[in-house]
Amino acid sequence: MTTRIAITPGEPAGIGPDLAVAIAQHPPADTELVVVSDRHMLEQRANSLNLPLALTPFVADSPKSSSSGELSIIQVNTKDNVVAGELNPANASYVLESLRVAADRVVSGELDAMVTGPVHKGNINDAGIEFTGHTEFLAEHCNIELPVMMLATEGLRVALTTTHLPLLKVAEAINKDLLKNILSILHQDLIAKFGIESPTILVCGLNPHAGEGGHLGHEETQVIEPVLEELQRAGMDLIGPLPADTLFTPKYLDHADAVLAMYHDQGLPVVKYKGFGDASNITLGLPIIRTSVDHGTALDLAGTGKANTSSLYHAIATAKEMVSHWRNRET
Repeated sequence: MTTRIAITPGEPAGIGPDLAVAIAQHPPADTELVVVSDRHMLEQRANSLNLPLALTPFVADSPKSSSSGELSIIQVNTKDNVVAGELNPANASYVLESLRVAADRVVSGELDAMVTGPVHKGNINDAGIEFTGHTEFLAEHCNIELPVMMLATEGLRVALTTTHLPLLKVAEAINKDLLKNILSILHQDLIAKFGIESPTILVCGLNPHAGEGGHLGHEETQVIEPVLEELQRAGMDLIGPLPADTLFTPKYLDHADAVLAMYHDQGLPVVKYKGFGDASNITLGLPIIRTSVDHGTALDLAGTGKANTSSLYHAIATAKEMVSHWRNRET
């Protein structure tokens, strides 16, 4: 069965359009790649890269596997001229519109999943639009109160309790209700979207040495441990809270399906050290499947032909795997 994947290239001045053009040269088998973007901008980038590109209008009721050098397209117009490597806040609204259109097509069932290219948060904010990231934006668009951000590479999945928060605000943000809900979403999606029948989840402590029995902080004893005990009684296989400095070792990881970190830079540096360029960003808790690349816009590489496609291929492969499990669940 052909899997239909929406691709949003993200910031048009960055490497996202380069990646879309590049993967069109060698599309994954049994996959229709549907780029949600501006035709003229993509054709300009393909010309600058000296790569062939045929853009055919997306037809909702006619699935097809993409051929070499071809992408299906859902047109979303850029708002101003695009110059590779040069940010233009006028195009920030185009970036967000492409995300809305892609998400709506997946919600409607016309497409199976969406894979997002890198956006430039600063450029969007410079346009006067409040934006903290794909995860929060898509959750709001899909009317989901609590999304869960997870990065995955070969042999490691790391989800986050808090995402784009200043470190000063992390401890006060972590409470029993939040942690319980995050763990429930992670557990459910590991079953439904990854096909893991009874997932084992390792849970990081917040403080050094997981609080050292209360001597280095009380979040573990007052928040994390009570939630884990409650969910363990409900049948979840949870281990923790564990010190983050020793959790990411084979002793623990070899027997686990995912890790829940308490904050962004507690867990993600490990994933990126292990698999940068071969990892994908996944939003859990949505009514759709969404994955993304693990890197930024790389403005200095835009239009040069030096952009690495490996993370985008990984994100597409992850999305296809999730679609397969999701389909099996529905049948």
